[in-house]
Amino acid sequence: MIEVKNLYKSFDGNLVLNNISTRFEKGKTNLIIGRSGSGKTVLLKSILGLYEIDEGEIWYDKRNFIETEEKKRKKLRQEIGMVFQGGALFDSITVEANIRFPLDMFTQMTSKEKKNRVNFCLDHVNIEKTAHKLFPSEISGGMQKRVAIARAIALNPKYLFCDEPNSGLDPETATVIDKLIQDLTKEFQMTTIINTHDMNSVIEIGESVLFISKGEKEWVGTKHEILNSGSKKLNDFIFANKLYAQMKKGENDQ
Repeated sequence: MIEVKNLYKSFDGNLVLNNISTRFEKGKTNLIIGRSGSGKTVLLKSILGLYEIDEGEIWYDKRNFIETEEKKRKKLRQEIGMVFQGGALFDSITVEANIRFPLDMFTQMTSKEKKNRVNFCLDHVNIEKTAHKLFPSEISGGMQKRVAIARAIALNPKYLFCDEPNSGLDPETATVIDKLIQDLTKEFQMTTIINTHDMNSVIEIGESVLFISKGEKEWVGTKHEILNSGSKKLNDFIFANKLYAQMKKGENDQ
């Protein structure tokens, strides 16, 4: 579990996050949604420690990240997996070598142990062995996202962060990636936080959804509760995504 308490963050005197308090549950897909400029990316980076916050607390289970010394922060970061928006794969090395990279950097595993772990991760994201020796440029965008996810789980993380994991993907492939992240979250009981603007992701895997508006927590709930949130700002956001009718239809069909 990750818990944020009374978090404030500003840039050059401009308040970007205003008193955010929320909880991200273990074993669930926790989504952060909001309009561009709402502060959701700043929140994600603040939780990761990429931004120093002005005030507040960030807890990784029973560890207060803000009060943790740098040496212990580095150890905690090894418990975190990250799926970047563009995949951020290394173009000059193979799929297999991309997955092995964090193992080379942060473990004392033998070559055999690394190979076994790489194969384990690739198997879990359903990448055929024929693709292991290919380079990222030789595989599809959806396959690249699978490789990025495999690399993110290579160190068996407790916490998984995904920044717009469906960016650039067609709807069908995006749904497959959503389901993959959700399945891995449950299998390994990770605390998964997904920063997204894709309402399809909310419909598919929104077990816990945090909606941010102008740097403030506007609403939190599940995908089943979102249509009856009572929040005008959230309803406006849904309408803007042109998916309200689709969600309403799905609700009526149940």
